[in-house]
Amino acid sequence: MPVSATWPLVAPTPDASSDFPRRSANYHPSIWGDHFIQYISESMEEGGSDLEQFQILKEEVRKMLVSPIENSFSLKLNFIDSVQRLGVSYHFESEIDEALNQIYDISTNNNIIMHDHLHHLALLFRLLRQQGYCISSSVFYKFKDETGNFNEKLVNDVQGLLSLYEASQLRIHGEEILDEAHNFTHTQLKKSLLTTQMSPSLAAQVNHSLRQTLRRGMPRLEARFYISIYENDLSHDENLLTFAKLDFNMLQKLHQKEVSSMTKWWNEDLNVSIKFPFARDRIVEGCFWILGVYFEPKYSLARRIIMKVIALSSIIDDIYDAYGTIEELELFTIAIERWDNSCLDDLPVYMIICYVALLDVYEEIEQDMRKEGKAYCINYAKEQMKRLVGAYITEARWFHGNYIPTMEEYLGVATVSCGFFMLTTTSFLGMEDTTEDILKWATRDPKIVADASIICRLMDDIAGGEFEQKRGHVASIVECCMKQQNISRQNAIDELRKVVESAWKDMNEACLNPTHVPMHFLMRTFNLARMMDVLYKDQDNYTNSGGIMKDYIEALLVNNIPT
Repeated sequence: MPVSATWPLVAPTPDASSDFPRRSANYHPSIWGDHFIQYISESMEEGGSDLEQFQILKEEVRKMLVSPIENSFSLKLNFIDSVQRLGVSYHFESEIDEALNQIYDISTNNNIIMHDHLHHLALLFRLLRQQGYCISSSVFYKFKDETGNFNEKLVNDVQGLLSLYEASQLRIHGEEILDEAHNFTHTQLKKSLLTTQMSPSLAAQVNHSLRQTLRRGMPRLEARFYISIYENDLSHDENLLTFAKLDFNMLQKLHQKEVSSMTKWWNEDLNVSIKFPFARDRIVEGCFWILGVYFEPKYSLARRIIMKVIALSSIIDDIYDAYGTIEELELFTIAIERWDNSCLDDLPVYMIICYVALLDVYEEIEQDMRKEGKAYCINYAKEQMKRLVGAYITEARWFHGNYIPTMEEYLGVATVSCGFFMLTTTSFLGMEDTTEDILKWATRDPKIVADASIICRLMDDIAGGEFEQKRGHVASIVECCMKQQNISRQNAIDELRKVVESAWKDMNEACLNPTHVPMHFLMRTFNLARMMDVLYKDQDNYTNSGGIMKDYIEALLVNNIPT
């Protein structure tokens, strides 16, 4: 890049022990402390009767999913939707895939897709789109009137409007009908909360969806919310409800054990609050973030790997953003590029501790990969970490040189420094069917990863940019946009939000069949983007973790569900 070319990667020789005045971000201390360490000693075993009941209920739900569709078309759609929303669909992936395949064939062959019931049609559209089917959005034109607008008669069908609103979240570029549907339903649903008598359950769903759409929500949080909704639905299936509650609590115990292990490593082995007092003490929040990427038991190794990597990345980010001198940062960058202990003598003590921890974690990952017969994986992971740090140092040079890049130049670096390229590749390491071809694909900057990175960077800068500027930080995309287009901050934010929406459309399109890699790999990247929508709507809730982040963690990792 033009600016980087003026900063050769040479090793300066600063006095690492000097009392150079350092910036301070004044991050608040950990909310959780040692709270989660208590779960290490707790038993993971379920009572025999609970486990037996779980297996019986699982089979009952499976039977419902594989039962013949015949005349129960709408009932099957609603049941699949409930299974997915309740967070238990990972138990029945093949059964759901087969059922939706049958529904797709029946719909397209027998013209049932032209059904006049808005809720059923919108639900059918969403479920099939989620599964990767290229179902046409033209099916919704029938709900327009002769003037080309959505029929005003629909305003009284709150359930139908809600279903259409959720369906519109899966729109791709060129689907004007879904853009219009999104705007129409959003407006009407907000009005309906003020003017329409509806059940408390439906009102809760509308409120929740307007705040957090299903498509962009964190699956575990959506499951926790929907369990309470489903329980109050008089038509709920008791077997499915009880199964979902048992499953949630069993998963919670597993996740508590995982977070407790990470907390022990962070607090006792790394002693972060003492050795890195300038950094965000956010190990629990980082673990919660990764539960948004994958929560299933079979991905336990994958979570352990990426939880440690994201934790160290957070410290390194704070070293570059808020603490290190430019001379120290140049040395640290060279050390990570070399990736060996011969660089230790050149680094200040706090960097040595971080550097050794980084090498130790990747050595641990390499050993895990060797056991899986996938030793080649570690090189892809290391290169992505080096690339991340390369972006960090470029931003540090910009800051220390008082340079404001162009939007294009900034995004070329900042979409890497947000970490999603590195996290996507790292998230694949512990997945049992990862191949070298998958890793090659991930490290060639596929569009879906690039789009997720755009969403991450823009939402992060919009939510936390002003706070960062106050304590000294490289110009964010907001400042770059204001300067380049000569517009106000609010106008810049409005323009950037349009870019975010465009990126979501691209991501939706990347998940339509045929896909470049299997869907469950694409969903790791998609889930990373979802976490930005969940946590960065109003502010940076990772850095400022005392509000909704705390509530979310309590919901998933502290409070179980009474059964």
